[in-house]
Amino acid sequence: MHPVPEPEATMATPSAHGRGTGAGIRLSGIGLTFHGAHGAPATRVLEGIDLEIAPREVVALIGPNGCGKSTLLRVLAGLLAADAGTVSIDGQTVTEPDPRVGLVFQEPRLLAWRSAEANVRFPMELAGWSRERQTARADDLLGLVGLREYAHSRPGTLSGGTRQRVSIARALALEPSLILLDEPFSALDALTRERFNLELLRLWERTGTTIVLVTHSIPEAVFLADRVVVLSPRPARIVADIRVGLPRPRRLSDLDSAFVSSLAADVRAHLVDTTDDAIAMEEARMAIPAGLTPRDLPRRYAETDPGTPALFDPFAPEDES
Repeated sequence: MHPVPEPEATMATPSAHGRGTGAGIRLSGIGLTFHGAHGAPATRVLEGIDLEIAPREVVALIGPNGCGKSTLLRVLAGLLAADAGTVSIDGQTVTEPDPRVGLVFQEPRLLAWRSAEANVRFPMELAGWSRERQTARADDLLGLVGLREYAHSRPGTLSGGTRQRVSIARALALEPSLILLDEPFSALDALTRERFNLELLRLWERTGTTIVLVTHSIPEAVFLADRVVVLSPRPARIVADIRVGLPRPRRLSDLDSAFVSSLAADVRAHLVDTTDDAIAMEEARMAIPAGLTPRDLPRRYAETDPGTPALFDPFAPEDES
């Protein structure tokens, strides 16, 4: 187990010292199989993942549903052990949960009977910090995410977005050098999600942590990340590693630029080409006999590429035969 900083040691807070160093990450040949219980077939989830992430980089993982993105995050966090390959943080191999890593889930997963401040203090309690240091650190972090006024509120009285802020503050409690975010804003409405993306970037600027983010939103990935890594259907392999050359600091107006649109189209092209639906559509096109009109096509060939005319009428009555 990697050592947690001593409770008496001087801990620099983001508000006092600005940018940190972040962690350098290396994944080499990562593979993982889930073995089914009671004779169920095994499922290969990850295959041959090689990825290097520089200190303070923001990397977004994007891919089809169920491809293994969240599983990869848990391997990075030391919560799951890969059956092939190695994960290292700053040159040290990860073999178990690591205090240098903060993890934020899609749901906040706060302790309902504890206040916001007590939830933020929880990791520090487990690490053996003194109560005074816990309180001071929690106050700094709640200030960092703009929630000092809610310090004594319980999760049940807070909005979903506010609970997620508390969750992010808790993930920063032990001043991790790597933050893993598993679709943290997916439950928010579009406008709130955009605002939280901006706040996440401001938080990153102040804390200096390395960030790995799982998202299904291509604009979000392009807006937040230095690189967008596209994964294939299960078992997940890296099919594209796209660098985002958008200058920082970023603004929401950047999302409307032609540059961002071009990057998003590049990501989307790699993503569409790896989906099971795209493969099925390609097979269907190859199977269409020459000389048939759209009305002659069997129903199994109804799928078509996005943006091309539909080969069937969705409002036509079903065959009565």
